[in-house]
Amino acid sequence: MRISVLTVPDCPNAPVVEERLAQALDGREADVERVDVGDPEQAARLGMTGSPTVLIDGADPFGLPGAHGSLSCRLYRGPDGRAEGAPSVVDLRRALDAVDFTGNCDCSPPDAADRGGRGRLAPVAGGLRAVQQVVLRHFASTGHAPVTEELEAEAAAHGRTAADIVADLAAGDFLVLDDHEGIRAAYPFSDVPTAHRVRIATGVEVWAMCAIDALGIPDMLGTDAVITSADPVIGDTITVDSADGHMSWQPSTAVVYVGQRSCTGPAADVACGALNFFTSRRTACAWARQNPDYTGKVVDQSNAEALGRSVFGSLLAAAEPREGRR
Repeated sequence: MRISVLTVPDCPNAPVVEERLAQALDGREADVERVDVGDPEQAARLGMTGSPTVLIDGADPFGLPGAHGSLSCRLYRGPDGRAEGAPSVVDLRRALDAVDFTGNCDCSPPDAADRGGRGRLAPVAGGLRAVQQVVLRHFASTGHAPVTEELEAEAAAHGRTAADIVADLAAGDFLVLDDHEGIRAAYPFSDVPTAHRVRIATGVEVWAMCAIDALGIPDMLGTDAVITSADPVIGDTITVDSADGHMSWQPSTAVVYVGQRSCTGPAADVACGALNFFTSRRTACAWARQNPDYTGKVVDQSNAEALGRSVFGSLLAAAEPREGRR
């Protein structure tokens, strides 16, 4: 990232904006330069519409339509509504974050959570959906995965063995198996500890595979729940209290980073490590810089909630009639 501070010589606000930029950058890498502008022609050529002007990768994030090159003093409206001679730290941070996350990667991150747009609801054929729903209900009622023997009755109703159906569900990325062919995860649930804990209104506590999975659990079960996670960068706790269909986030600045490692492979390997809660967009950006093997974007609370509902809300909808029955 390249940042240019365009000023007239001896502009008193130049050091102010440089100090605020340092605070807003908060350690992220950037090449910052001050450029003294001495005449209107140079101001117009460089894009300075008043002193100081901040350019981030050549663009003025605070520019106004129709503004012309100028050597006059420039004023910025701060978050409190007051006019100042330099952008506020808050506004500079927002501008920097916007540059960090413009556009999406070619591999759309939400598709990783949603099996490339195919959804998480298993097909009816072969008893897959029926057994998937038994697995999910077992997780919701006990906090743990069922053993294969506990699925035999439902599998037999479809003329198959539980092991065969479980293998098919794993092949379709509806389940994740361990080294002994036991169920390690059934999206959105995990049988092993993760960063995301969900306490259901019944008192049962479950682990979620990722942040989006955790957000989808209350809607999938049609119940209240409390989600607890931690910011991977600073370790602070994030809590989402889902009650009567409404979610309250603490802290209020919390966001979700939605990303993935590559375009292929099961979500547990491709995406779950990059679907995390963060206390703020700033820490999400910091994590993304520290993990360049993941690509993605920061998602606000309402969009994260909507994604969780769309992926998981229908998983326990009424099962289709068993094959051969009407």
